[in-house]
Amino acid sequence: MEQSAIPRLLGVDFGGTKMAIGVGDADGRLLVSERLPTHAEQGAQQALTRALDRARELVARTGGTLVAAGIASPGVVHDHDIELAPNVPGWEQLRLADAVRAHLGLTSVRVSNDLNAAAYAELRLGALQGIDPGLVIGIGTGVAAAVTVGGEVMAGYHGAAGEIAYGLTDHSWPSGLEPMLETTFSGRALDELAQRLGLTGQAAALCTAAAQPGRARDELRQRVDELARQLVTCCLLLDPQRIVLVGSVAGNEVVRELLIERLTHALPYRPDIVLSAFAQDAALLGSLAMAMEALPAPV
Repeated sequence: MEQSAIPRLLGVDFGGTKMAIGVGDADGRLLVSERLPTHAEQGAQQALTRALDRARELVARTGGTLVAAGIASPGVVHDHDIELAPNVPGWEQLRLADAVRAHLGLTSVRVSNDLNAAAYAELRLGALQGIDPGLVIGIGTGVAAAVTVGGEVMAGYHGAAGEIAYGLTDHSWPSGLEPMLETTFSGRALDELAQRLGLTGQAAALCTAAAQPGRARDELRQRVDELARQLVTCCLLLDPQRIVLVGSVAGNEVVRELLIERLTHALPYRPDIVLSAFAQDAALLGSLAMAMEALPAPV
């Protein structure tokens, strides 16, 4: 086979602060990857264009030909738009799959929510292999969940299964659609809490201070409790065999300790709770798996 005919798969994980781009071989193995800042304040189109232009360069570096792409995006992804993704101005107006096809000259493109993409990675390569049902909890800049049943990710009727950011966190009803849990417990919320407590270093500094008894630990525990209440309900409904935690905040040992403690005491059947082995790459690896599945079946 000539070098230029070697098939390559593209995965892109779009986020509010960063974009991860990866090129894989025909079996979905990651060959090369790179991260770019999103520059969200500059709008959706520039982020999309920069990412796809860089993707084309990375494919060329591997000496192959791009044949399919998997794209992970925040929000609820439809063919005609993207909902519940307000962090990048203009993102909700994108027809993402069509834009990728047009920019890269591709036919085989699959697009999904970013945490659902992470769940694909866990199902195909990670901690949910042979596990049923499973629950993936993403705690990074925001907070969300993905449900896996029968070896597949459950999208829900509107494609919005797992949007726990909109879970209620107190006894009052919001005046409108508000991501109440996310404003209480997420990387962004913990950054704000750290600043209020006079800590330098955002959420990481807060978690470091919370390793010892004191106000930081008490405040963090209150925030973790809000997430735990949502997860207790999820677990009672789904009865998952395993929960996989992904994202930068989930990687903190103090957060995991407090969360596991609450779930252990509240659930009659506590699932196995593990940290993803993929660090920050779960959605990127999942997007490569999606690209492989986007290819037409051989005749």
